[in-house]
Amino acid sequence: MKLSDLRPNPGATKRKKRVGRGPSSGHGKTATRGHKGQKSRSGGLKNPAKHEGGRSTLLMRLPKRGMRGQVPGAIPRTVYEVVNLKDLARKFPEGGEVTPEALQAAGLVHKNRPVKLLATGEVTVAYNVRVHAASQQAVKKIEAAGGKVDLIAKGA
Repeated sequence: MKLSDLRPNPGATKRKKRVGRGPSSGHGKTATRGHKGQKSRSGGLKNPAKHEGGRSTLLMRLPKRGMRGQVPGAIPRTVYEVVNLKDLARKFPEGGEVTPEALQAAGLVHKNRPVKLLATGEVTVAYNVRVHAASQQAVKKIEAAGGKVDLIAKGA
């Protein structure tokens, strides 16, 4: 047996229906698409799952809420780099001065973003922390361990 001898079983394959090949083919003129209408056009239905026959799609009918993207006149919000107390304990086990520059050098935050301190984790050594924002619980835990938290002004 050779590769060139291989053939499908008789009747296993059917010829493709060739539509739109003239009146004598039996599938000429409208090419089995019927007359007029959206489905007969070349564009057809772009996405049948979203198509609702001319009515607005479900996505368009649902209410939109909140500020989506940078809408003109929207209030800009501050996006903070978050640092938890457990991160301080891991990267600065000896305590001491913690600034945004030190946090960046330790790989905890990115450059040019304000830093916010959150209270997840425990503190056992004293830290002098300078950040742009801090939660009340984080401030309480730092002060209970003998440290202090200084807030940096937004423009600084």
